[in-house]
Amino acid sequence: MGFLKCLIGFKIRRRSNRVVIYNQDHDGNRNQSTSNGSTTNSATDDSSNTNRLELIDCQKRNIDVVGVIRKFSWDEVERLTKNFSKVIGTGGFSTVYLAHFQGLELELELGAIKVHIGSERLNQLFKQELDILLRLRHQHIVKLLGYCDDGVSEQGAMVFEYVPNGSLQEKLHGGGGDGIAEEDAKSKRKSLPVLSWRSRMTIAFQLAQAIEYLHEKCSPQIVHGDIKASNILLDHHLNCKLCDFGFSKMGFSSTILPPSSSSPAYSSREKQVMMGSPGYTDPHYLRTGLASKKNDIYSYGVVVLELVTGMEAFCSERGQFLTSIVGPTLLTRDVADMVDPRLGGDYDMEEARAMLSISALCLGHSPTLRPSATNILQTIKDKISSTSFQFSPPPDKDKFGQLMIRDA
Repeated sequence: MGFLKCLIGFKIRRRSNRVVIYNQDHDGNRNQSTSNGSTTNSATDDSSNTNRLELIDCQKRNIDVVGVIRKFSWDEVERLTKNFSKVIGTGGFSTVYLAHFQGLELELELGAIKVHIGSERLNQLFKQELDILLRLRHQHIVKLLGYCDDGVSEQGAMVFEYVPNGSLQEKLHGGGGDGIAEEDAKSKRKSLPVLSWRSRMTIAFQLAQAIEYLHEKCSPQIVHGDIKASNILLDHHLNCKLCDFGFSKMGFSSTILPPSSSSPAYSSREKQVMMGSPGYTDPHYLRTGLASKKNDIYSYGVVVLELVTGMEAFCSERGQFLTSIVGPTLLTRDVADMVDPRLGGDYDMEEARAMLSISALCLGHSPTLRPSATNILQTIKDKISSTSFQFSPPPDKDKFGQLMIRDA
């Protein structure tokens, strides 16, 4: 299980009905910490090597993750989802089910379990996504609580906190953004409460905070790769929670060539592996295959445009992307004509102008001229006064200062 090598030198096993944590020193001896805080030394080898987690110093991989990550069995995943009875989300390679945590030491009643469809290729993507998620802890990124990869099934599962208010896609447009019938989406959109201007500005700021964390405060840096309205979840107070790191890459940039339509191996399934989603994907990436932080900035510009105009990233009625409809006149068109009419004029004209300017910079043809997430945050703080903004505090470390993994 090479993808778990990111973790520190704790070896963990269950004895009776409790978790025992071992902190292995440099000489190979183990200091055993029990639930009452006492320690004992042991130099004996664990006879069940196949069941041990392979762990190394977290700092060698530049990982700083806090909290407890539980490892679940597949039977437990089935039980928590009540045999996968309620679907709350779907994607190209996964399905998300509602989970019930009663009886577990998670201090939560509900969760979301993302189950990946099995295959050797997709199992590798699962491990890649898990490796990235283990590195992350930010208030505006959905929290990983645990995972299942026990080898019993080709399917892997990730256990997340439950975010109750759905996605930004649903709040703005009334649909999931993934093939919902147009008439159903229109009907639902009409009955939706209008997302206030203040909430929209707060979401834009919090999303920029999450992106800044990935781009500037993680080492190595992380490119999300699929920022879009349906991957922005909203909690009880409509705070942003960025999710779905299936396309994410580590490092400043990497080459991920989009599939070529001239290739004999080209297929609809391969199309889905391409980074990003229609309407949000950076044209520079489509031309060059170079995935970088600036791809995320482009996608952020599209989301900002959605927040201001209330229009979807892909307009099915016109068969056009929002950037094609609005982009050419973004800085010349009258602001009042571009703001979501459902707001009924309840917005700040100068704030709308500032957000449209930010969007225009993010959507620029030259990636090098696009602003960084830090630049965006500062501009919003300077220009937007309809709500108060605070930068996210640094994550608190647990008593070990590192990540723990334990069996459920």
